[in-house]
Amino acid sequence: MIHLITGVAGFIGSNLAAQLLSKSIRVIGVDNFHLGSEENFEKFKDDPNFDFLNHDMSDLSKISELQNKLSGKKISYIWHLAANSDIQAGVKDSLVDLKLTFLTSYVAIELSKALSIPNFIMASTSAVYGELAGQLSELSSPLTPISNYGAMKLSSESLIGPCLEQGMQRAFVFRFPNVVGVPATHGVIFDFINKLIKTPGQLEVLGDGTQKKCYMHVSELIKAMLHCLQSVEEKGLHCFNVGPRDDGVTVKQIAEKVVSKISHDAEIVYGAGNKGWVGDVPSFEFNISKIEALDWTPRLTSENAIDLAVSEISEQLL
Repeated sequence: MIHLITGVAGFIGSNLAAQLLSKSIRVIGVDNFHLGSEENFEKFKDDPNFDFLNHDMSDLSKISELQNKLSGKKISYIWHLAANSDIQAGVKDSLVDLKLTFLTSYVAIELSKALSIPNFIMASTSAVYGELAGQLSELSSPLTPISNYGAMKLSSESLIGPCLEQGMQRAFVFRFPNVVGVPATHGVIFDFINKLIKTPGQLEVLGDGTQKKCYMHVSELIKAMLHCLQSVEEKGLHCFNVGPRDDGVTVKQIAEKVVSKISHDAEIVYGAGNKGWVGDVPSFEFNISKIEALDWTPRLTSENAIDLAVSEISEQLL
């Protein structure tokens, strides 16, 4: 049994690979280091169960090349984690998400069809829901993303149905909240700590700090996804919200926690409005009853995850 992970050099991809390898599962990782880093999988790069391919998943002209490299390998699962993780970059240039989020998904789907990979797992996002009111469930509608990132993730989800019609057995779409932990490459905690390293006396915050979102530690996210794969045997598409059972933590709370950890005397300077950038959803709350019905329960609250990640990322960056 082989697991193929796209975006293996990224934050979630490297954590997933480490978890699978700890179970002596063979892993093939694909990345081109556009956003990820070889340092992220330094601890397991010499594991005999790990193989790495340096390949650009967004390059349509090289689909056959990747297929040839993987031909003959009995891949049972493809985890599609390659995507743009810099939402603000996608706001400035829509081609970023077209290339790094949608085209990588298209190539991953084509690869799964060509190699007859029976199980497809896609990392999606709360951003596909847009600004829907109330708790967000897998049945919430209409799905109207307000960021290019969310739009390209939703478009990527839509590629899965035709593939199931053509022989794929199971597909899982996991809609993530804000995921925190190490090795951090982006995100609010990462940004705040880097800002304080550069200007220890002041922390500038995008927006007025009232933005309130759910946060999940990467270790718990991976456990939840693996639990779903083991619990759901039915063929077809299975979509799950994965997150904590709370309504989140505010940016103001996170800023105060980071300042307390890094630079006690720093002044926190807030911006205007309840959005950090164009396309930012200022608040959301997941309904996770579907995944809980599989006897999975989150161990950490959003605040627990933030506290743990502030400590971890501080050690990473300082």
